[in-house]
Amino acid sequence: QVQLVESGGGLVQAGGSLRLSCAASGRAFSLDVWGWFRQAPGKEREFVAAIGWSGTDTYYADSVKGRFTISREYAKNTVYLQMNSLKPEDTAVYYCARRAGDYSGSDYRQTESYDYWGQGTQVTVSS
Repeated sequence: QVQLVESGGGLVQAGGSLRLSCAASGRAFSLDVWGWFRQAPGKEREFVAAIGWSGTDTYYADSVKGRFTISREYAKNTVYLQMNSLKPEDTAVYYCARRAGDYSGSDYRQTESYDYWGQGTQVTVSS
């Protein structure tokens, strides 16, 4: 079993920054893909960013490209999401997710391709 625990959410003014963390415990993987998703009230959960085993193969939603950076720290089994130039429309509950294996096409954008999820952390950006 795998447990994912997010942290780092909070309230920030527009233009500010936050760094989210997602720490994993439990089963180890030889290859994996991590994703960050977010869900605003009344909306579906949407893809934000993904990172593969190499740490250099990253993907971003167009809405966050150039402002958010996903990274991973192998020694701590942790993935980060650095969020800069935050906007009110970034307000949402942010979830990290993980699955075994490598990328397969663009399935990293789909919630159903991930096996493990964290509990979510609230990010609120005030205008």
